[in-house]
Amino acid sequence: MMVLSQLQRVLPRRVLAVVLLLSSPAILSGCANVGDHLPTAAGGLPEGAPARQATPTAYPAVNDLPPPRESQVLTYEEQKKLEEDLIAARTRAAATAKSAATSNAPSQ
Repeated sequence: MMVLSQLQRVLPRRVLAVVLLLSSPAILSGCANVGDHLPTAAGGLPEGAPARQATPTAYPAVNDLPPPRESQVLTYEEQKKLEEDLIAARTRAAATAKSAATSNAPSQ
């Protein structure tokens, strides 16, 4: 009998705690827009904060494919010529850097 009376006192408290815990996100979500109108000292927006947009921005189109590219893939000959041009530019840059390093080196 004693256990039953203790259970009757503890059970409603636990049920109340669980109900409050589960319903708190729904209760607090109603306060989301109130922060705009509160003073800064009470947790509102700071003075320099930009105003909220009148209409929310649209979500990006996740499943939309980009338009096809206008440029063509390089042919084998074009790719080979481009590689040769890059190798020549690298060789010229290395030669220029080497000559600049030797001219700036202190003489012993």
